[in-house]
Amino acid sequence: MESINKYREKDLSFLKVLIPMILIVVVVVLFLNGNVGGNGRRSIPNIPEPKQTAAKGGTDFVVSGYNVHADYLYAYDIEALVVHTKNYYGNDIGAKLAPRDLALAWGSVAAYNNTIDFHWKQHGRWYFWQVNSYEELAPLGTANDVNRQSANNHLIPASNSVRKSIKKIRTGDHIRLKGYLVNITAVDSSGSPYYWNSSVSRSDTGNGACEVMYVTEVSILK
Repeated sequence: MESINKYREKDLSFLKVLIPMILIVVVVVLFLNGNVGGNGRRSIPNIPEPKQTAAKGGTDFVVSGYNVHADYLYAYDIEALVVHTKNYYGNDIGAKLAPRDLALAWGSVAAYNNTIDFHWKQHGRWYFWQVNSYEELAPLGTANDVNRQSANNHLIPASNSVRKSIKKIRTGDHIRLKGYLVNITAVDSSGSPYYWNSSVSRSDTGNGACEVMYVTEVSILK
């Protein structure tokens, strides 16, 4: 019995070390994806529609060996509730341009986010939402109303300070972003082109419906 108890003590000691390590790994993974540090089921009433006004011009910069031109389509000012975040890594031009996507909500969607479980997700530069029953949407309308009051945003930071601010954003944050909706044209040293165009409507869905935003200002609101 003494030897058995010794083995049990060793097993318990091993588990005491292993379990905290597993928990730390899980927390780190969630933190890197931006979904720790905020309340994803938070609701915020009376967030207005994003403001989009005509703009001219653009900006040029170099990213990951590409000469990039961002053509300003509209000046864009969006206040929103962050309902999900997704980081993108790697050496591809998309990940270097916009290392972070934010799924954002405003209007009735932000107001009812704590009572309607939207099951927000992001994957492959898309965002998704799902409810257990469409009857849950009765307080705010229909699926089209959810789509019109939420969006996935590919964020291109205009500076290192903006990049650092974007990294700090967590699910559940109340934020305001200013900048431009842009179309991206890029070419590498071999002449290979790359294009990335922004949606300019809040009512579109499917491929091309995400906003590509060149972000010049970031505010995390109370």
